[in-house]
Amino acid sequence: MLGHPEYYPRFGFTPASGFGITLHVEVPDEALMAMSLAGEVPAGALAFAPEFGV
Repeated sequence: MLGHPEYYPRFGFTPASGFGITLHVEVPDEALMAMSLAGEVPAGALAFAPEFGV
């Protein structure tokens, strides 16, 4: 989830880097977040679809 670092942690989101998740564009570490819904969170690199022009 890419979102406001002061808003989403109240719902349990933490920096995605702690799960081994990265994004193909540079964003502040605290803005890219993840949380476990059921079990282990998959690690890896995320990329926007070409339609987003990034």
